[in-house]
Amino acid sequence: MASSPKASADPLDARLVRTLADILTETGLSEIEVERDGLKIRVARQLNVTATVAAPAPAPMAAPAAVADAAPAPAARAAGDAVNSPMVGTVYLQPQPGAASFVKVGDTVAAGQTLMIIEAMKTMNPIPAPRAGKVVEIMVTDAQPVEFGEPLVIIE
Repeated sequence: MASSPKASADPLDARLVRTLADILTETGLSEIEVERDGLKIRVARQLNVTATVAAPAPAPMAAPAAVADAAPAPAARAAGDAVNSPMVGTVYLQPQPGAASFVKVGDTVAAGQTLMIIEAMKTMNPIPAPRAGKVVEIMVTDAQPVEFGEPLVIIE
């Protein structure tokens, strides 16, 4: 029982940290922060942004078997690599209201260049270009909520 007083004096609750980590996993968030009785706990995980090759959209009158084998893709998607959202949040196309957009359709971008930002848990997360290329489509609008894995930009 000698460890009981020490455990109660320790303000860090391991169960709370584990619970927050479970919430990150369940929701797809990249970080979460709570404050209780003057103690702030922030749990974060690193997400890597990866580009995926967009699958061709199925024909409008395709047979059900063909549709089941094809990856879902919007019919109007441009050819190129999709940059998908690494988190749930709100996307912003410019650094601040009234400023010019980070990128627009037709722009040539360098690898690592900021394409947009996603606000999650009051944190602004820059979304970098995974490779150099030309922006052929921006699939989101300013201040739009986005889900984990949702396509944001197509780079050719």
